[in-house]
Amino acid sequence: MLNFKTVNSLAFILLVGLIVAYFLLDISFWWFLLLGIIWFSFTALGSGLIGWNYHIEAFNCHPTISKNHVAITFDDGPNPAFTPQVLKLLEKYNAKATFFCIGLHIENHPGLFKNIIKQGHTVGNHTYSHHNMFGFFNSKQVMEELELTNKLVQNITGLKLKLFRPAFGVTNPRIKKALNALKLQAIGWNKRSLDTTGLSKETILKRASKNIKKGDVILLHDSSEKTIWVLEQLLLILQKQNLHAVTVDSLFNIEPYA
Repeated sequence: MLNFKTVNSLAFILLVGLIVAYFLLDISFWWFLLLGIIWFSFTALGSGLIGWNYHIEAFNCHPTISKNHVAITFDDGPNPAFTPQVLKLLEKYNAKATFFCIGLHIENHPGLFKNIIKQGHTVGNHTYSHHNMFGFFNSKQVMEELELTNKLVQNITGLKLKLFRPAFGVTNPRIKKALNALKLQAIGWNKRSLDTTGLSKETILKRASKNIKKGDVILLHDSSEKTIWVLEQLLLILQKQNLHAVTVDSLFNIEPYA
């Protein structure tokens, strides 16, 4: 898959070629506009689709894993209305999951956050505010968000987080710089359920479970009643297919905490 560096290098080479052709062959200026549109399209898509690994190397799935393991991940919690229901279902089906939590929600519900960890699940950094404009934050703002959440978690639990899930799955050079400075590993997904949209619960379940196989990473959110129904049905499907839900650190054999 093409990444930011490769695309920029190719674009620069083509730009130089177009400049030479413009002066020697008098080509149309529209060729420059076309190059700009192509570059922008690749960069916009690469920034919004974490599975491309366009800006950063994220762990999105593990298709070569030998064990029949998948990872279910939850974003945006902890949520006092729905996270406890998620935890009960995971316990009922002997499954483990990874919760990428928002710092502000951890601050408001520290007991619930500690309970996630107590029940054997993994937690990760999902920014402090999950601001709608997070993808446009400068490097300093990104660093502040990630450091604030990490310090908060360390004060509450003693754990130093190493795993990070970008808000909305958006990545860019500024986020990359912050991750490198803080030595955080980005975790993506290869099955996006879209459970926060207006889709029906049946459609969401179909998206999450279609062609499911070992090594998959599923994105859910512990923030709605609809997801609770989807989660139980998904766990039943995994049982039937002899697939076991584990934490992402177990799936990828990495350390979740420093």
